[in-house]
Amino acid sequence: MTDLRKTMHFVMLTCILCITGYLGRAQDIHLSQFYETPLLRNPALAGIFTGDYRIEAVYRNQWASVTIPYQTGALSGEVRFPIGNDNDYLTGGLQLVYDVAGTSRFQTTEIMPAINYHKSLSDTRSMYLSVGFMGGITQRQFNPAKLTFDDQYNGSNFDPSAPSGENFSKFGYTYPDMATGISFNSTFGENVNWFVGASYYHFNHPKVSFFGDPSIELSPKWEYNAGLSAPLGDFGKLIVQYNQIKQGAYSEVMAGGLLGYTLQIKQGATEETNMIYGGLFVRWNDAVVPVIKLQMNKYDVGFSYDINVSQLSKASQTFGGFEISLSYIGFFKSANSSASKLECPRF
Repeated sequence: MTDLRKTMHFVMLTCILCITGYLGRAQDIHLSQFYETPLLRNPALAGIFTGDYRIEAVYRNQWASVTIPYQTGALSGEVRFPIGNDNDYLTGGLQLVYDVAGTSRFQTTEIMPAINYHKSLSDTRSMYLSVGFMGGITQRQFNPAKLTFDDQYNGSNFDPSAPSGENFSKFGYTYPDMATGISFNSTFGENVNWFVGASYYHFNHPKVSFFGDPSIELSPKWEYNAGLSAPLGDFGKLIVQYNQIKQGAYSEVMAGGLLGYTLQIKQGATEETNMIYGGLFVRWNDAVVPVIKLQMNKYDVGFSYDINVSQLSKASQTFGGFEISLSYIGFFKSANSSASKLECPRF
């Protein structure tokens, strides 16, 4: 009897997670270290860093404690160029995303080029208005052989060779996707950097049905962003980040901060700084996320873990998702490098 209860509990838990994952596909993927994926937040956040180019990668593994892990990988690159003799800049970017979820191995692959124009509003290069656009291709598919259906149970046993009773017209589809956004960044005094922004994703209403139903669309998504970076004395730093999402009936608010301490500063042709950060982010009604981040001159490495506090916590036992990020920021060795020209915030 105990084994039967355990089996029923496992079946119910699996169903809950599968339903949650299925409904969740109506929304976009989300990452706890959202501040490391600017193009997934807002195309107008591309290029807002101190450097000429930036490469960022994030990997997430979620729900490994209770079911087949949901895995997400995101890779992006940004390159910024000056425009003419003015203080304006143009940033070109590319966002790649790979996501696989649940028993059906539901896969999402995105290739999204982006462009962002930064208009200077100050002679001191400390105030910019940016307008960005991103557009590309998304491909989705699943493996029906990994799924089981009611019609495949004959009353006492499961027969995998029996018809499923489902009439999928296809097991994958591809659609064009588009997004746009606006942001404003400036400074308080000499060292406090901040930005605000808003973006609108899927404004072309992509069709997303495995049954060929043209009425099923991916809901447009509004996203609101803000951040602040401020020094704390000679060796400290505070970084605050906020992100809010509204997509159909789904909404998400995530905010938090990092406190940094300088471990080493090397003076040379360029100043090299090594810092360690610790902090906490909260995804409202869902998870508490402690974060550790290491800044090693041009490299940043971040580690985070979701502590689940939602209604699913009884099944997950508060275990959520592990995430790791890596970024690299550099300058070109050329006369038009922004190494000493631009006071954009680095978060």
